[in-house]
Amino acid sequence: MDFSVKKLASDAGVFFSRAVQFTQENLGQAEKTELDAHFENLLARADCTKNWTEKIFRQTEYLLQPNPIDHTGARIEEFLYEKLDRKAPSRPTNAELLGHYMLEAAKDFGPGTPYGSTLIKVGECQQRLGGAEREFLQTSAISFLTPLRNFLEGDWRTISKERRLLENRRLDLDACKARLKKAKAAEAKAAAVPDFQETRPRNYVLSASASATVSLFPFPCGHGLPQLWSEEVDKAEHELRVAQTEFDRQAEVTRLLLEGISSTHVNHLRCLHEFVEAQTAYYNQCHRVMMELHKELGSSSADVFSSNFGRNPSASADPDASAESPTAALETDVLQIEEVQPPASGTRKAKVLYDYDAADTSEMSLLADELITVYTVPGMDSDWLIGERGNQKGKVPVTYLELLS
Repeated sequence: MDFSVKKLASDAGVFFSRAVQFTQENLGQAEKTELDAHFENLLARADCTKNWTEKIFRQTEYLLQPNPIDHTGARIEEFLYEKLDRKAPSRPTNAELLGHYMLEAAKDFGPGTPYGSTLIKVGECQQRLGGAEREFLQTSAISFLTPLRNFLEGDWRTISKERRLLENRRLDLDACKARLKKAKAAEAKAAAVPDFQETRPRNYVLSASASATVSLFPFPCGHGLPQLWSEEVDKAEHELRVAQTEFDRQAEVTRLLLEGISSTHVNHLRCLHEFVEAQTAYYNQCHRVMMELHKELGSSSADVFSSNFGRNPSASADPDASAESPTAALETDVLQIEEVQPPASGTRKAKVLYDYDAADTSEMSLLADELITVYTVPGMDSDWLIGERGNQKGKVPVTYLELLS
């Protein structure tokens, strides 16, 4: 019990000494040991790394799971399963749920109906998109989010702990410097006080300052004060040497941890490349799935699609007339663009959504946001239109266009 009380009293004294030193530094009444410029740069880079890593980590979480409520629930579920040492069950994505509802609706509407069959195709596509999304989320969490979280919850906590310990060692060092400075000043003052023991008369009255000095110490008329302060100076110098050694040791430990931030940057760079690769693969897979769906839906509703572009029904109703027309024999593989003539009616304006590079001479390259004239011709693939821009003419993909009324 006595040992605990003594330790508590000692800790309280150290805390009070640090608090006094910290307050006096802020008030400009005490000197502060400054770190070298290289060390300050390491501290600034570490703080910058922590702040931006935290922001990137949080925003990536919001990107992968944008709903804050779902995000919080997922984190709580993940935490509970982690504490139970069990693997959390896989959660269906929103696209998978949408696909499931479409498939169920198709059963009620009838799979043989146009609407029901289309629901089946779109629902299966949504489930494929959902599966790709879930794979992307899992890959991103392992290759990108986990390393960032490990840094924030592991390495950075260690760095912060050692930095707090370094700050305490610095306060102790500066407090020892202040005590040594005061002890030396008091020693010099005590050495200047005359010894009145032999020379002063019996009824000699001490000055106010001398009386105050003598009253502080149980020595007759200040005798022995220089020796006392000499011992205090020796003690303060010993404490300063110990504090300096502990400060230097802690500074070296903290410096090594801060220099490890460079390795952290290299690791995060590798993780960033893996995240980009996973994101690229995900979007490519989504694009392939949607293009397959678009082609499948277009082939099953070619007549409806063609009527929206003003095709003349009589032109395709008469096979002989189509055979005689110079544009009826157009094929996607061999298309004589110079023979194609725009119909009298049915041309429309279209806005280009994305840049497109022509694959051959029968196609026309596109620039995003430009306006072109488009129309269809009999016998042409429904995924393509004929586009005109000034004197240029060629096939253009429908998916790259926004048709204007």
